Amino acid sequence: MTLSDLIYSLDLFGVAVFAISGAMAARQKQMDPFGVLILAAVTAIGGGTLRDVLLGFDVFWISNNTYLYVILVSALLTMLWPLARAWQYRVLTLADAFGLALFTIMGMERAMQAEVSSLVAIVMGVMTGVAGGMIRDILSGQIPLILRREIYATASLMGALTYSALSYYSLDQRYAMLIAMVVILTIRLTAIRWQLALPNLSSR
Repeated sequence: MTLSDLIYSLDLFGVAVFAISGAMAARQKQMDPFGVLILAAVTAIGGGTLRDVLLGFDVFWISNNTYLYVILVSALLTMLWPLARAWQYRVLTLADAFGLALFTIMGMERAMQAEVSSLVAIVMGVMTGVAGGMIRDILSGQIPLILRREIYATASLMGALTYSALSYYSLDQRYAMLIAMVVILTIRLTAIRWQLALPNLSSR
């Protein structure tokens, strides 16, 4: 498998898991099938759409409709999945963590194609990772994860910084991507498991 094929496959997988997280959030709120599809779509393509518009690229899902089919199938499977309510939150958080890891690095890859600076690539990566989840949470009537004390955007940022550093030292791109994704997943899942959070800023 070539590097471009690997990146494309990971991008599709990221769309699928973020679509599942969006559909699961809608399912928890007992939305109708149309609401499930909307939340799945905005979660899966929201961040990438904003990234492509800012970078001046053709929006990825407009030029390649495969992404829309992946969203549709993922949303339908989530709606039909006979999952106990006690497991819905676990599936949502796990899918969201994988989506965050995949989209952060895929967002950076896309930005690097525009030959932007490392700082801009990091910003685009984090934005790609968190924007879709923000839209999902707002539409489902929740405070976005990025605005809570949970370690969410911080995990994305640490992974983006890791990938930038490994790329700077010319590590094989496949290994650099894998390591950076593992960093994001490890930080995010550890924070969920042990309920770790950033400290609040006091009035002092």
